[in-house]
Amino acid sequence: MTSPAEQLLPGTRRALLHRVATAQAEGRTPSLVAAVQRKGQVVWEGARSCVDGHAPDSETQFRIGSLTKTFTAVLVMRLRDEGLLGLADPLEKHLPGTGAGDVTIHQLLGHSAGLGAETTAPWWERTPGSLRPTLADVLDEQVAMHPPGNRHHYSNPGYTLLGSLVEAVRGASWEEVLRREVLEPLGMHRTSSFPQAPHARGWAVHPWADALLPEPAEDLGLMAPAGQLWSTTADLLRFAAFLAGGDDRVLAAASVEEMKQPSAAPAPGEWVDHYGLGLQLVRRKDRTFIGHTGSLPGFLAALWVSTEDDVTAVVLVNATSGVAIGEVAADLVDIVAEAEPRIPEPWRPLPEVDAELLALTGPWYWATRPNILTLTADRGLELRQVNGQGRGARFTARPDGTWVGLDGYYAGETLRIVRNADGSVSHLDLGSFVFTREPYGPVAAVPGGVDEEGWRGLGD
Repeated sequence: MTSPAEQLLPGTRRALLHRVATAQAEGRTPSLVAAVQRKGQVVWEGARSCVDGHAPDSETQFRIGSLTKTFTAVLVMRLRDEGLLGLADPLEKHLPGTGAGDVTIHQLLGHSAGLGAETTAPWWERTPGSLRPTLADVLDEQVAMHPPGNRHHYSNPGYTLLGSLVEAVRGASWEEVLRREVLEPLGMHRTSSFPQAPHARGWAVHPWADALLPEPAEDLGLMAPAGQLWSTTADLLRFAAFLAGGDDRVLAAASVEEMKQPSAAPAPGEWVDHYGLGLQLVRRKDRTFIGHTGSLPGFLAALWVSTEDDVTAVVLVNATSGVAIGEVAADLVDIVAEAEPRIPEPWRPLPEVDAELLALTGPWYWATRPNILTLTADRGLELRQVNGQGRGARFTARPDGTWVGLDGYYAGETLRIVRNADGSVSHLDLGSFVFTREPYGPVAAVPGGVDEEGWRGLGD
């Protein structure tokens, strides 16, 4: 038997250490700290430094850059869940006078609002936020780079608008709301807007010589919701556990799951890199990562969660460039997931069985295509093609007796159980598609009817 808190095997630990040591040496970064979590337990920590005896640990703060955006997105989703705003609302409804009021909150969260990637000059990451005291100073002519909703275009000013939205609705500063509603409930006491000792110093490394230059650490002002935060590997693993399954003190699991879906959803299986609502989504080696990378002058950060493997990796460095930070974090997840695959939970029967739902399970045919409807442990239904390909989805019950699709091709679509006059089940109606117990039968249920002579051979 194995315990959820069981540590990694020696070979796995050495492979992880080798990967971070290689990243620090080849990336020529002053220091690097990393940690891996599995099943909610920290199973490995490692660090490298250019100064002997001064390697950072899990409580050393680094600046995390755009990882801050995920925290801001959580605050916005909390406002949505409380009914204080809708994701389809135009920004102007809650934050008037920005000049970007026609874009929706959903577009801002998913970087499809068409706003510019950066502020107007000077370079906002290396200059004090006091140079941009108003939203007009942040946006200026950068308001409309692309038509809203037409394309993904990463926008740092877009998250400034979201931070200001939080302040307008809550009546308190973004920093105060974040601390009260996210950081304190999750026990993230080493995450802050300004560095708290012990913390790393940010450095630039000369590209062609082994020489260092200190980087400034400015207060970003209005741009803070896009990249201000400092944090530690220990705190970010706590945040990762929240991203994996939600926490009702902060945000329900269903809302966190919503954040993980592509914000401008492509067809299933066609994307490699995408963006949800404040979360980056990456597919690599048949594995899906959710999380975010971050950079500010002097610092790089990455947090990746593989929910199917229940493995998280966090990597923080104090250099402006040189380390492919997202690749390193993904490699750490891969090392653990491939060397020590997740052991599935024991199969257990349902605690109780609903006879009516049980009667719905089994084969159903859309025209001639066979599908299987199964009953899930949470009293939901799941419809999949027999060959495991093509369209399918999970469904959850509605109070009116219908079912709604949770994912896949039928996400948001309505499944109806159509009954005969005697109460027996005639067929399933899924977004107007008819599913019957036999291929093209019974006649009454199939739109357009079925040939009266029925199935036949070539010579019939």
